[in-house]
Amino acid sequence: MSHFIYLVRHGEQQDAEHGLPDGPLSARGARQAKLLADRLSGVPFTGAWHSPLQRAEETAKIMTASMPSLDVQPSALLFDCIPSGPTPDMPHAFEPFFGSVTRQEIEAGEAQMADAVAEWLTPAREDRHDLLITHNFVIAWFVREVFSAPAWRWMGLNQANCGLTIIRVRSAKPPVLITHNDLGHLPAELRTGLPDGQPF
Repeated sequence: MSHFIYLVRHGEQQDAEHGLPDGPLSARGARQAKLLADRLSGVPFTGAWHSPLQRAEETAKIMTASMPSLDVQPSALLFDCIPSGPTPDMPHAFEPFFGSVTRQEIEAGEAQMADAVAEWLTPAREDRHDLLITHNFVIAWFVREVFSAPAWRWMGLNQANCGLTIIRVRSAKPPVLITHNDLGHLPAELRTGLPDGQPF
């Protein structure tokens, strides 16, 4: 049996550059979501979940508008979070990131992602295609998990707005990363969300 997970980072948020924690999609973000929906229109999705945050919920509504048989559900396991804290083997260059992060935030993120991995990175008893609309760090943690990489390795794994990452979960073998941050459905002017200087 094949279990495919389609991980999508939400579309561009309106006024995201002002540091708002959440908000509606920008016009560009709505276009990103529609183009990704068009690309995935032939996938026989069996389930769909989104982060409860507004930018992810709006992305989900746009993407599933053309999939009337698909019942999309919010999941707290897909909230934006800090998946892990600093570790002794973590490069020093990442240390400033944790300057304002509390121990409670780290512990909550660790627990959330342990549950998310247990929920979705498991073999299915039937063919499944699951759509998860979530956030940059959450997707990075799933990718790190596929490779059994050190806990800190989610840092520096970046996804653009409405970038597509696909993982195949297998029963007798480790999961496989099919594609990461695929932006083939977006024209250059709609490729947003990566750190400055990072190529698209």
